[in-house]
Amino acid sequence: MQHVDIDDVDSQWPMSDAVDRRGLSDPLDTSDLAMNHYAIPSGEAFSGGMHAHLDQEEVFYVLEGTATFETKTEPTAESETVEVSAGESIRFAPGEFQQGRNEGEDDVVALALGAPKGSTEVHVPEACRNCGDSEVLAFGMDEDGTVLECPECGTEIRPEA
Repeated sequence: MQHVDIDDVDSQWPMSDAVDRRGLSDPLDTSDLAMNHYAIPSGEAFSGGMHAHLDQEEVFYVLEGTATFETKTEPTAESETVEVSAGESIRFAPGEFQQGRNEGEDDVVALALGAPKGSTEVHVPEACRNCGDSEVLAFGMDEDGTVLECPECGTEIRPEA
């Protein structure tokens, strides 16, 4: 058995200083489940943008506030928006593009669960600027920050550049 007080876990989220993201997987020693606790102020988001985990399904459970999720089944499809209120959950299948944010005035407090735990195949719905053959770019992080790579031609793009 593992037990943890969320307040004892350090907040770590490189995407925004305003978002309080506490990773619970390591303190709980989970082997197959990724788990994060979020407190998101108005105007902030769960992640850096629309993305899909090709190797992981995700479930969000909203504890407080109302989260707005934008989703699409294909990279070039029209987006659909769904509001998820306190006491409600939403699931995204592997490969389904999604982005969650707080468009309300009150903070959103939520749990994000992903299985399997170690997602490594993340794509964003953006066409390659070099070859134009790919509708998605692979998302990754290295010592210099975020890097997007075209799965067709291998071109690397630094979004912050």
